[in-house]
Amino acid sequence: MSLRNKKLIQKFQDQQVVKVISGLNNFQVANIVKKVKAAEIGGASYIDIAANVNILKVVKSITKLPVCVSSIEPCELYKCYVAGADMVEIGNFDVFYSKGIYFSCKIIREIAKETISLIHDANVCITIPHYLLLNEQINLALELENIGIKFVQTEGMSTSSQHYHFDMGVVRKSITKASSALSSSYALSKHLSIPIIASSGIDLLSAPLAIYYGASAVGLGSSINSCWSVYSQAKYIIEVINSIYSSQKYKCTAMSSRKLKMYKINISLMKSIILSK
Repeated sequence: MSLRNKKLIQKFQDQQVVKVISGLNNFQVANIVKKVKAAEIGGASYIDIAANVNILKVVKSITKLPVCVSSIEPCELYKCYVAGADMVEIGNFDVFYSKGIYFSCKIIREIAKETISLIHDANVCITIPHYLLLNEQINLALELENIGIKFVQTEGMSTSSQHYHFDMGVVRKSITKASSALSSSYALSKHLSIPIIASSGIDLLSAPLAIYYGASAVGLGSSINSCWSVYSQAKYIIEVINSIYSSQKYKCTAMSSRKLKMYKINISLMKSIILSK
């Protein structure tokens, strides 16, 4: 793995990556900047934005976090990579589902091959569609790994289109929302040697489960959308990170002094935000 940002490599190996998804169909700069600030204060590993060169430049100018750009257009990914994106992701299929458009395995492979041919030295991630059967997801992921894809990401039904019974309960609701991502992560982890990013419906409760089931990273999108302020978003990100660390106590009984120091710095920054309001 040859990420432009070397610090991210170790986090993937330690299964401690938390990425913040600004919204892959979100082109509102003010909203994106807000989430970037929350991601940085909260200690997220990297930020995932729509593949737009102008937005990328704005984000790169305000943060040192690695930036991933997402699109299904290889040319857009290429332009962003040249402009400084640390990772590129072939994804955002879900915006087409409401229109009745679903991508076949053949089309996804073609998009992947074209992207790799344009930026063969990039770290390319690809989303595996949730509507495929698990054995189809595994076969597609193996083919993509063989042609040079460096990461795969899980996907589930859009959380905004799902409805839950009011008395379902917090834990049951959380697991239900993340069930597709969790099952795919578990199945894919048994066959792939590349990192898996569990995304779609992942929240504070399901994030450690995703890591336990074999994911190297989790993506937070819908779960932080209900947090309206930078402070509340950053606080939620910290809680997710701590939940993952706590679940890994069988590997490490306590945070390293470096991580503890960073945690205290993040808390201090959060307090300064509150006092400035």
